[in-house]
Amino acid sequence: MNALTVGFDLDMTLVDSRPGIGAAWSVLAEETGVPIDIALVVSRLGPPLETEVAEWFPTADVTAVSARYREIYPHHAVRGTDVLPGAREALAAVHRHGGRTAVVTGKHEPNARLHLDHLDLAVDHLVGDLWGAQKGTALTELAASVYVGDHLGDLIGARVAGAIAVGVATGPISAEDLRAAGADVVLTDLTEFPAWLDAHVANLRLAALRERLRGLGSVAVAFSGGADSAFLLAAAVRTLGPDNVLALTTDSASLPAAERDAARAFAADLRVRHELVPSDEMAHAGYRENNGDRCRFCKTELMGVLGPVARAAGLAYLATGTNADDARVGFRPGIAAAAAAGAVTPLLDAGLTKAQVRALSRDWGLSTWDKPAAACLSSRVAFGIGITPARLARVERAETALRVVLAQGGIPVRNLRVRDLGKYARIEVDAALSKAVGAYEPALAAVLDAGFATVEVDPLGYREGAMNELLPDPEPYR
Repeated sequence: MNALTVGFDLDMTLVDSRPGIGAAWSVLAEETGVPIDIALVVSRLGPPLETEVAEWFPTADVTAVSARYREIYPHHAVRGTDVLPGAREALAAVHRHGGRTAVVTGKHEPNARLHLDHLDLAVDHLVGDLWGAQKGTALTELAASVYVGDHLGDLIGARVAGAIAVGVATGPISAEDLRAAGADVVLTDLTEFPAWLDAHVANLRLAALRERLRGLGSVAVAFSGGADSAFLLAAAVRTLGPDNVLALTTDSASLPAAERDAARAFAADLRVRHELVPSDEMAHAGYRENNGDRCRFCKTELMGVLGPVARAAGLAYLATGTNADDARVGFRPGIAAAAAAGAVTPLLDAGLTKAQVRALSRDWGLSTWDKPAAACLSSRVAFGIGITPARLARVERAETALRVVLAQGGIPVRNLRVRDLGKYARIEVDAALSKAVGAYEPALAAVLDAGFATVEVDPLGYREGAMNELLPDPEPYR
């Protein structure tokens, strides 16, 4: 999907410039001797400066007086201006989604720059001296899909650019009048913008996912039962119909039995075909050796066993649940191996993040929306320590027993891992609960009873990629 660019007006949208503008007009009135109603001036900000100047000075003087005002402005207006509530958070929300921000304003551009620099507002582009339809031209050149403003002229600019017009009722125009003038969205102020943008971007990316799936026609989903592959499976069924979708789950020693059962139940709820496909990643020496590129061998095996099943069922593509966050993680050899084998990644292609997958899953009523991350059992074993069925079974016993005793002890862990570091085990739970788990003797005993000689609790808590931290240099495995 196209990169997100959001445009913002400046005066009374991002900043409350009324005190500063009033101060500049006061100086102008004193210099010229012309009586000016400052309160009236600052109550109708928005149109070009020359429009307001013409209300107080003869037509022949408008150009010269406007030029003088712009000279006065930096010395009297900048320090008296502050950001409006939610402005910084609104700009940050755009950047959080990987987007660009632009200020497109009627203010003289050098003076607008002074405001942005003085207030340290994080803006990627600035275009000034524009009004109404002229703003639309600039927004079009910037490829802005959203424009946020407080005035009717801002709505005109948004319409010219074909952008979503978001009105904020922080300027001279009421929320009712903004709606009546055709604003697509009306907000009380910018404090409401991040939540609106989150929903807007999620809907855009969901639409992109559906378009991508329709383009594929039919898919077999490599379905681990986790939140990502579960959402992809549900989206494929909704978009393509169950007859054009197949859920494939590999059955091996690295998959906990509970995950296998949960995957079967989830697919049954969707009324989609589901097959358990035997796999034997242990047959690969590189997998058993468990060096930094273990996941490459795992995904190679995964694609090797699932691909033929998908083709035999008449499905056009094999898809994985790789999301946009996964692609930003620097060390993911398994993703590269799946791509090399021809797997498609609809969630990644649509730009959907893990948070968006969970939020949309919740909206759809999917049981996996808040399911903790559940990587394969081999991910619990430190690199360089050989992978064996017995070692994986010991980890599974330890984690299963640990969850039971923590529940009995009233310690509500969400994320939990038992890491096999060779000579000892390390428990990872949510960081806020690490101390409580470390002090709870039954928790330590449960791991020891599973077959470990020594156990400790990681004070840093659970985090994805914890085992990668032990790699001296992951670069050779990329």
